[in-house]
Amino acid sequence: MSAAVSVPKHRLFESPNSRAIEIGPWIITARTNPISNAGESDALQAAIGGIPLPEMTFGNNSLELEHKETGWKYAFTTEEALKGVRNGELQEGDGGVKVGYADAWLKSRTGPTSQIPMPETVPTKPFDWTYTTLYPGHEDASSSRSIDWQPADRHHPSHKIPLAELTRHDPILFYAEIPLYEDELHDNGASHLLVRIRVMPTCIFILQRFTLRVDNVLFRTFDTRIYHSFTSSPPMVVRETSGWEAPYDRVKWRLPKRDDLTPLTDPMWIAKILSEIPSEISQEIGAGTKWRGLGTKVEVATLR
Repeated sequence: MSAAVSVPKHRLFESPNSRAIEIGPWIITARTNPISNAGESDALQAAIGGIPLPEMTFGNNSLELEHKETGWKYAFTTEEALKGVRNGELQEGDGGVKVGYADAWLKSRTGPTSQIPMPETVPTKPFDWTYTTLYPGHEDASSSRSIDWQPADRHHPSHKIPLAELTRHDPILFYAEIPLYEDELHDNGASHLLVRIRVMPTCIFILQRFTLRVDNVLFRTFDTRIYHSFTSSPPMVVRETSGWEAPYDRVKWRLPKRDDLTPLTDPMWIAKILSEIPSEISQEIGAGTKWRGLGTKVEVATLR
């Protein structure tokens, strides 16, 4: 740790299914619970419009931030993330993956022989079977203050996420890893959404990562990064969203060992490889799906 970095006063709280930190004007709460039970799943499925839930849905998991001085609240929840999944016929820009087994997968999840049948009162509907979402978090309904996200000024140093600070060996005062959902796409790949948070003496950093692997078709990643420096005045929040995509074989070709496919199941390795592929391919052309999530957008908001 740098000698110039001192640890600010903070308090930690813990219960069986949640952990929290109070630091300066912030209260941050991470909730991690078991997979949703049948009753909870039925309620969640109805709330998101009736689409089948992912195989592993953590409907009670969440990350919540509250800025006490302004009353602003921001959250990452499973329900809101799944509301970002296309419910209905795929449209231009949805990045639909059309492969031979997609129809069979849908029937296996919604038909009479499915182990997770649709409720009889909810008709089966087409939807994005890959569970791709562009959800970047949301302002909590109980927030007493709404903030205005503005495009970042790329020439303004405080409008960027400082990688040097995040890679410095400062103490981690609070850390949480919160899974929201995961699905193995009927053994044809994997789709999952995970949120991580670190609170350090100088800042808050959040990474929410959606990762998709469709075997022999493509890889896709969508990241949301939230950064706040405790020294920013007035308090500023930076939000960066980035999407990458590439054909399956282009990523597979980068394997360290040709006979070891294990890295293809590692979201961190997948994200690293996608970010190393020239951006004109991974963030513009992608895998040819015309997915609107490709590219990077940086926004900032001031808490007043």
